[in-house]
Amino acid sequence: MASGPRDAHWRSFAKAVSWRVTGSIDTLVLSLIITQSIKVAGTIASVEVITKIMLFYFHERLWAWLPWGRNNAGSGPEPALSSDQ
Repeated sequence: MASGPRDAHWRSFAKAVSWRVTGSIDTLVLSLIITQSIKVAGTIASVEVITKIMLFYFHERLWAWLPWGRNNAGSGPEPALSSDQ
């Protein structure tokens, strides 16, 4: 498990919702351009918003859990591998 500061679950959820609003506007516009129907475009954007929020939330929590690529300020440099390892 990762050490150091971690995002709270509510923060991950807020980020998921704000990103999804942006993504849904994009989906609505693209669907409208492709289908030329506001009803169809609205249906597409409405359906995908719920699944995408859930997918992003779980994706965000997975990345919050993974220690890979983290730089913890003040923790000092990572130890170098010695030649006898």
